[in-house]
Amino acid sequence: MADTPKNVCGIIDRLTEIGDKNDKVSIGDIVGAFGSRSYGPVFLVPALIGVSPVGGIPGVPTFLAATLLLIAVQLVFGKDHLWLPDVLKNRSVEGEKLANAAEDMEGVARRMDKIFHGRLEMFTGPTAARVAAGVIALLCLAVPPLELLPFAVALPMAVIAAFGIALIVRDGLLMLVAFLGSGAAFYVLITQVLLGSGGSGGSGGMF
Repeated sequence: MADTPKNVCGIIDRLTEIGDKNDKVSIGDIVGAFGSRSYGPVFLVPALIGVSPVGGIPGVPTFLAATLLLIAVQLVFGKDHLWLPDVLKNRSVEGEKLANAAEDMEGVARRMDKIFHGRLEMFTGPTAARVAAGVIALLCLAVPPLELLPFAVALPMAVIAAFGIALIVRDGLLMLVAFLGSGAAFYVLITQVLLGSGGSGGSGGMF
């Protein structure tokens, strides 16, 4: 297996490669392509799928969130090697769809690599990574109810992707921005889903 990519373009290229070479690509294949110790890419990749057109398929964001939740919990507890149960590891997507989604992200990936790089690296160390994993776990729990709102899951998935990029390129500034973004995601969950649904019974809706 090749070394883990050190930038977003490298990750997108590898996704395109495995999508082009396989009719079906499983979660296990994706994790294996980046290494069982590489938390950054395995946070980033499912999150990118979540904000891509593939993530618009009903139920896909919740499945991706379940996968990310399991990964995040392992990082919180300091596990060195990632483990996934067969029910998650063997779930797959069509290789062509994965490759097409990855190719659609190439322009964004190039811009990301120009913007994000090693800064404030003290905020990307092991302790910061475990704190970020805890926040990611909470974001994953927010995904299923946010599926009730059109396109709302894109926000927590984008924040998780930001955490993944920060860990890959060791960008502490992006890590701090991701923490702020997680607050925005929780705000949407509370105001639009929890309070919104709770108050709709008596007033006939939000509008």
